[in-house]
Amino acid sequence: MATESKRGNFGSKMGIILATAGSAVGLGNIWRFPYMTGMNGGAAFILLYFACVLMLGIPGMVAEFVVGRSSASNAASAYEKLAGRTPWRIIGYLGVVTSMIILGFYAVVAGWCLQYFLVSVMGQLGKTPEIVVADFQVFSSNPIKPVFWAVLFIVATHWVVARGVQNGIEKASKMLMPTLFVLLLILIVASCLLPGAWKGVVFLFKPDFSKLTHSVFLEALGQAFFSLSLGTACLCTYASYFNRQTRLVGSAVQIALIDSLVAILAGLMIFPAAFSVGVSPDAGPSLIFITLPNVFNEAFASVPLLGNVISVLFYALLALAALTSTISMHEIGTAFFHEEFNLSRNKGAWVVTVACSLLAVLCSLSQGALSEWKVLGKNILDFCDALTAQMLLPLGSLLTCLFVGWYVPRKVVHDQVTNWGQIGEWSYRIFLFFVRFVCPVCIFAVFLHQVGVI
Repeated sequence: MATESKRGNFGSKMGIILATAGSAVGLGNIWRFPYMTGMNGGAAFILLYFACVLMLGIPGMVAEFVVGRSSASNAASAYEKLAGRTPWRIIGYLGVVTSMIILGFYAVVAGWCLQYFLVSVMGQLGKTPEIVVADFQVFSSNPIKPVFWAVLFIVATHWVVARGVQNGIEKASKMLMPTLFVLLLILIVASCLLPGAWKGVVFLFKPDFSKLTHSVFLEALGQAFFSLSLGTACLCTYASYFNRQTRLVGSAVQIALIDSLVAILAGLMIFPAAFSVGVSPDAGPSLIFITLPNVFNEAFASVPLLGNVISVLFYALLALAALTSTISMHEIGTAFFHEEFNLSRNKGAWVVTVACSLLAVLCSLSQGALSEWKVLGKNILDFCDALTAQMLLPLGSLLTCLFVGWYVPRKVVHDQVTNWGQIGEWSYRIFLFFVRFVCPVCIFAVFLHQVGVI
């Protein structure tokens, strides 16, 4: 195993926050959060989401931080150091496997963003709803193009991760995250200047509490869970590069705020444009590649060139958001193979790149040439998505909360949460209550909701 001295570390507090926030900020913020908000009544859902972040998101993040920083190791070794030879050590291995599966199918969707970026640059985005739908169906089922883009995205991720923590991940995060915010702000201004855009702003910020039901609460809980990347081991892996001065609770709060801000800004970008052209705010998962191209076409029909520019910026934004997430997913496996098998960092990264590229190829082809290949009645991409979202992520996060809350020595948890006594005792007591009792119940509820039981 590689010694701790050979491990990299983040070079600055800003690098820690941006890199870790980047691991959470992804397509889910810009795609899933707006359409979940649209389906569940707008601002009332957002308020409920914030409550769920406080209940589940922040304590869950801190639990993974505790394991990562106290062990200063890759995810598998981190849990093993604290668990010894007990069954608890399997949590780390579970995180490595989960992250590689997610990277495999996530790269396919990220590759679609690159294709749409290129098509937008060339001014070839479909001009009618029928053409947009047909173009997406033809492209996603193509045996060559989606595969090319997915593998290219993984290779681009590899290039960042192989350069190390400070020279690769931290430097990339310091460029990608500010660029992401700039693109978001430009798109928000363009969206809010459209005729009738104010209705979208009102929808986003005026709460309708009559919409709140137990189902909406479970959706908000699930969004908080998935948006902050709980259960993937990326938070544990990144925390292993934190220094002793990093305040875990404060960092978790800052990361949650950045993640939530991006999600709200995404809504402020999408809803005004959607309301401007009369598109339903609950357009669903097809929002990115079918609904929004039609929105751009209609909203900027009088100035087609401006519509193309907006499309280019939007798909560039999506690609950047996806890249910040794939970097963290890749790093989990890279750190594992690098340290556990005494490989150079570059070789460890190549193991992840090759394995995830092969899975990405299968997931991409499952939309066309291999659509007949089914696993439990689902194509390969949908199966990987369901396996991780419904089973592996909730399981990994649930076990982590139970592990930190009930098994890890109290002194270890106390020292990590309070930064060796630098932070008040109250933070430790509140954290311990939530990670022991509240988080496990919330995660189990997310799992039951995902599988359709409640």
